[in-house]
Amino acid sequence: MVMRRRALLAAPTLLALPARAQAFPVRPVRIIIPFAPGGGVDLLARAAAVALSQHWGQPVVVENRAGAGGIIGTEAVVRAPADGYTLLGTVNQTITSARFMYRALPYDPDRDLQPLCLMVQADQMIVAHPDVPVTDLKSLIALARAEPGKLTYGSFGIGTQPQLVMETLNRHEGLDILHVPYNGVAPLLVAATRGEVMLTTASAGVAGELLRAGRLKALANAGARRQGQFPAVPTTTEQGAPWLQASIWYAMFTPTGTPPEVAQKIGDDLRAVLRDPVFAERQATSKGLDLIASSGEHLGQVIRDEVPLVQQMIRAARIEPQ
Repeated sequence: MVMRRRALLAAPTLLALPARAQAFPVRPVRIIIPFAPGGGVDLLARAAAVALSQHWGQPVVVENRAGAGGIIGTEAVVRAPADGYTLLGTVNQTITSARFMYRALPYDPDRDLQPLCLMVQADQMIVAHPDVPVTDLKSLIALARAEPGKLTYGSFGIGTQPQLVMETLNRHEGLDILHVPYNGVAPLLVAATRGEVMLTTASAGVAGELLRAGRLKALANAGARRQGQFPAVPTTTEQGAPWLQASIWYAMFTPTGTPPEVAQKIGDDLRAVLRDPVFAERQATSKGLDLIASSGEHLGQVIRDEVPLVQQMIRAARIEPQ
């Protein structure tokens, strides 16, 4: 009886061992992008999903859940089981500026999301439709002053980089360039090329082909250095606006509480994909994106450093929470 009782007590433990020993993943993984298809983070995530699927032997599906400046898709990830099978691929605005742009977020980006990897980053460029009669930042400011309320700029949601950059320009120079929000980067760029909005901001990775084709024109690069792909475009600092700086990064997160070994595996495998020379050239370098492929710890520190700077930028632009 004693031997039988011990065997029965041990049975649950023995039955649980195979489940714990299973290697992640054992079923499909989904990456939620909180923006419309066609944006930079969407394209990079889709390329990474193909590589991860081949490596893991399981489907990795990208799902777009656009709306509310990234909040809808981000909330979907936060509310998903913390098991590594639902990931968030997003940009810094969703994590750093949204907390200041909305009166009540349905999640806490610091508490509810676990950083996995900072994938790439890129400077923002101020771009215009070819018919807008400006050639640089100085002429843009002059035109906006001469015709207050007539120029428009597009963004892909409240708190996204285009709004922060253009509202900072508005407030610093006393301008009245009107904001028109869109539901994602791709719809925004389509609108900009059609002249539905006159201005926006975008990275070389997102707008490079449109710039080279002459469907948009670059007025300034809001970074410390000129873009390698567009060396003729002067920086905002060179044009007398050192206060107008902005970059965008793409990163991967998982819901907080994901088992450490699972989070580590996802991060390690994603970094291996990003650092593959062929992948890096095709999906990052050739598109004007700076490959970072850093750890979750590094991403967490980047967020902590960026949050107070973004808060200052929002206050300076006098953007009121929605």
